[in-house]
Amino acid sequence: MCHPGRRQALIAAQQLLDLAQVRRVRDRIDRDVTRPLDVEALAREAGMPSGQLGRRFCAAYGLSPYAYLTVRRVERAMEMLRHGDHSPAGLRLAVGCPSTAVLVARFTELVGMPPEVYRRRAAAGSAGLPWCVTPPVPSSSRVEEAPATAPRPA
Repeated sequence: MCHPGRRQALIAAQQLLDLAQVRRVRDRIDRDVTRPLDVEALAREAGMPSGQLGRRFCAAYGLSPYAYLTVRRVERAMEMLRHGDHSPAGLRLAVGCPSTAVLVARFTELVGMPPEVYRRRAAAGSAGLPWCVTPPVPSSSRVEEAPATAPRPA
């Protein structure tokens, strides 16, 4: 039987390896943000089943791989809207979204306003803080917090 201290060290080492694998998956999503997401292929590259990848990714980043990709696409769309005049269709192609309707829906959900309104506000200098400062979580993969409990008397 394995010594408890050694077992804990092995578990900690495995957790670091798992986190490194998940980080590589996140980096791959960041690099290929305009391409369709193939979770099965990402999982194969990481050497784990897709369900396990989804759970580990969510544990590490608070979002599923697909929700993370959606957030990154919306961030990119926000950047483009702040620096130019893009039609929704052109924006969709530039960020790799499957359809204009999906892009507008996700953008509105995450940013709180449609792309056209965001573009006008950005041009007027009132679009608000950049996405990375105040990131909402997509409702399709929301991770709810447990309700706060009253402190126990000492």
